[in-house]
Amino acid sequence: MNFSAFVARRYLFSKKSHNVINIISMISVFGVATGAMALVIVLSVYNGFDGLIKSVFNTFDPDLKITVVEGKVFDPRVPVFDSLKTLNYIDIICPTLEEMALLEYEDKMHAAVIKGVTNEFQQMTGVDTMIFEGEYLLKDGSKNMAVIGQGVSYYLSVGLNFLSPIKVYVPKRTGHTSMNPSNAFTKKYIFPSGKFSIQHEIDSKYVLVPMDFARSLLSYPVEISALEIKIADNKNIDEAQAEIIKLLGSDYVVKNKFQQHEVLYRVMKSEKWAIYMILTFILIVASFNIIGSLSMLIIDKKDDLATLNSLGLDKKRLAKIFLIEGWMISFAGALLGLAVGAIICYIQQRFGIIKLSNMGTFLVDNFPVKMKVSDFIGIFITVVTIGLLASWYPVKYFISKYLQNID
Repeated sequence: MNFSAFVARRYLFSKKSHNVINIISMISVFGVATGAMALVIVLSVYNGFDGLIKSVFNTFDPDLKITVVEGKVFDPRVPVFDSLKTLNYIDIICPTLEEMALLEYEDKMHAAVIKGVTNEFQQMTGVDTMIFEGEYLLKDGSKNMAVIGQGVSYYLSVGLNFLSPIKVYVPKRTGHTSMNPSNAFTKKYIFPSGKFSIQHEIDSKYVLVPMDFARSLLSYPVEISALEIKIADNKNIDEAQAEIIKLLGSDYVVKNKFQQHEVLYRVMKSEKWAIYMILTFILIVASFNIIGSLSMLIIDKKDDLATLNSLGLDKKRLAKIFLIEGWMISFAGALLGLAVGAIICYIQQRFGIIKLSNMGTFLVDNFPVKMKVSDFIGIFITVVTIGLLASWYPVKYFISKYLQNID
């Protein structure tokens, strides 16, 4: 064992002439451990929410979504889209037609997005698995039906009694100005067949209707808003996106799931880094205990250092003893914090002790937790680095100040 490391270990665990030094050393270890533990728990919870939100959007969003650069709709019958069908890694292509509409149910109104879909939409997404009332049914014989989000249902107080239809209003695309405002809107009726609950942003925004109903309502005989694509599992989505962008050219936009909600994902990532920086700052404050512990230890062992110097140990190697001791405190605190944090996260994963709500209004009942090896490695490096920096200053200062006669 390295001599400096050996002496540092003995100084750390042996009894000092002043018991308060031992106490401060233990406080230093537990302070660093608390900071490391907090980082593990908070980052794991953020990972859990991130995974939860991604899984929620995976239920509704396609792997890739093709829209037009200019305008709201485009004609999918152009030859360039025929070439998409030849790509063997495309499992499903689903055309959709979206437009904002005013909904009226009995005496209540709410603005929502009417989304016309084909049968492929159910195969491509998992929205039918998120039905909490009624069923996923867009056609009942020749009758058009609608599947509405929980938020839309709440604002309109919609019941699935098939007695009162939902009235859908959209501005007419063509026509002359009239003194009667009602003539400026196209109005159609549709009965709700089911309600889905995915995520508030989706639930309060979308109403799924058959494609032919949307075409008739919006007066678009062939145009669509987007082509939604499901990629085969054996194909990398980023590679598929790049190939499709190259195939379609600059007139169309191809977005993956991240880009479809880019702002949300960026905000979540920024929040994670922000909380990481805040907790790291708290960890730096906790590491000040290391400064106090090392400072008192150097003063306490001043006579020992003079003896070691007379035996041939120079100032550099003497300083190394206390640097290693500071590193040992950080190392012990980091390992303890990571271990306790991992145990707490595992207990939450296994037993779900901390609840999100007692009302059952969330997608999950417990705080979601997901531990990542990369987070543990990053936290360990951060803690040890802070410990080394916290040890450097007091060692340099007190070695120079109190041991001036040592060469």
